[in-house]
Amino acid sequence: MKRITLFVPFLLFIGLGFFLFRGLSLDPKELPSALIGKQFPAFTAEKIDGTAVSEKDLLGEVSLVNVWATWCPTCKQEHAYLNKLASEGIKIFGVNYKDETDKAVTWLEQLGNPYVFNIKDEDGMLGLDLGVYGAPETYLLDKNGVVRLKHVGDVNERVWKTKIEPEYRKWVAQ
Repeated sequence: MKRITLFVPFLLFIGLGFFLFRGLSLDPKELPSALIGKQFPAFTAEKIDGTAVSEKDLLGEVSLVNVWATWCPTCKQEHAYLNKLASEGIKIFGVNYKDETDKAVTWLEQLGNPYVFNIKDEDGMLGLDLGVYGAPETYLLDKNGVVRLKHVGDVNERVWKTKIEPEYRKWVAQ
């Protein structure tokens, strides 16, 4: 019996090594979302312009919902690419996450506005319902408002071409 207990530290070392190796091989941007295949969370909020909006305003076409903020440097980095996508006809809704509206309006005036409209989420409650880890995050919605994809991090040419656009085109074709 005493000989078996000599192997316990070795077995613990092997087990910890396995979990460490497994953890290092994961992509931190590939965060699972419980919303994939589910309806976009119900909400009522204000747009940045002060008018009311709900999840029903996101229906009708395949679209992107981009969570962004002026305090987010990566959001500034991706903004030019979002303007490009919008100019190509991609419908993008914004969720201005835990931000000040005045700063968001100034940002959009200076850098361009790729969004159909922006939802004010000053307290982060919509972000909480979405399971937002931080900005930027982007969700692909089908025309019925079902979440089909979640991307954490900036949307750029590589991400669009390899990850989001194939899914976008798939849902547009349906």
